[in-house]
Amino acid sequence: MAKNYRHKGDTCTFTAPYAVASGGGFQVGSLFAVAQSDAAQGTPVEGDVVGVWTLPKSTAASTDFTAGTKLYWDNTAKLVTKTAGSNLLIGAALGDATVADATCAVRLNGVAA
Repeated sequence: MAKNYRHKGDTCTFTAPYAVASGGGFQVGSLFAVAQSDAAQGTPVEGDVVGVWTLPKSTAASTDFTAGTKLYWDNTAKLVTKTAGSNLLIGAALGDATVADATCAVRLNGVAA
């Protein structure tokens, strides 16, 4: 292994940008992660940047989507949405979701925007 290798990078340590609960999504700059534990704002938190997660989604009008739809993180509402705009691309839907669904399965892409 090369001397400059640090780790695989699936899980990274971040400074929580706001209070986050275990399993909650959070955005740090152009990175998105899912917290492995509860963390207060400004404290270290381990976050997974890849994997498949059930996350809260927007239930606003026209927020239904099918498997494979690009999904974004609305950092103001702290919800997954299919609206790009100023939201961060985090991955793709792993299944269908209707407007009424409060959560959705997301396959995180692990790539900084």
